[in-house]
Amino acid sequence: MASSEVDQKYLGRMARSVENDNTILSSTLYKILGLSLRLSDKLVEVKKQRKPDATLHENIMRILWLAREGLKMLQEYVIPFVSNCVELKVLAYKLRASFYHIFVLFRNQPRVSNMPGWDPDAVPTGQVADDYQHAIHHSLEGGPVGPPPGFEAPVSALSLSFLLPAKDYLPTANQYFEEAAELADKLLWGSHSLRLSVKTEYAAFLYECVHDANGSRSLARTTINEVYEATEGMDDDMFRDACELVTVLGKMMRRGLGSNNTLHSKAQALITAPTTGTTPPIGMENPI
Repeated sequence: MASSEVDQKYLGRMARSVENDNTILSSTLYKILGLSLRLSDKLVEVKKQRKPDATLHENIMRILWLAREGLKMLQEYVIPFVSNCVELKVLAYKLRASFYHIFVLFRNQPRVSNMPGWDPDAVPTGQVADDYQHAIHHSLEGGPVGPPPGFEAPVSALSLSFLLPAKDYLPTANQYFEEAAELADKLLWGSHSLRLSVKTEYAAFLYECVHDANGSRSLARTTINEVYEATEGMDDDMFRDACELVTVLGKMMRRGLGSNNTLHSKAQALITAPTTGTTPPIGMENPI
């Protein structure tokens, strides 16, 4: 997600390849690469952080800001200039969908994901102030010095709305994933690691946000079949990336299923259902 290691590799390669022809495009790609590295770190932090406090809120604010700025750079300085570059065009369309994926995870209204979220607008003002002041002023015990008196961030500025309004981003994100997947199918062969990156995140988006488990598993299965049917050659680096992504897709293909390819919910229902059989005769409780 915004972006995978494969996407980051291609961002670096594309930035170098266009450096002599288009310095502005190259510089923008490097900026998006640095932004995506920071974004990946913050997403990992938030996934591990479950306590709804000011620290979590600050991390979500950073994620939304990074995603918003990345999308702005992408739309203004990258997408208009990628018509003649196949891989960069697919990557740009995929990153656009990835940034909207983040909007869906953290600012969609109604909420559709299980990602942790916390908005001060939904809690009492006193609690917000206490959490925020605690997060800021614990540094007096040691470490970096906080802002001088009179320059502390006002509580009202903690609202996420000034960064990104809460609305239904799901249809737009789904449309962008469809466009990126269609472009990858048209321009790249079945085992291309960038094409696999598009399909992998799209499958995750379908499962986690659209809640289309069957669609997610079907996409993962179809993508794996396309990899095995591909006859084009690839270098060692792309082969390693393709192997890793196929492994992830294999897990997604079985996601939500039990060991016998049955839905977990059905299996759980069978486990919890009361036994209606008659009591076996004495001495035959375990006939085997």
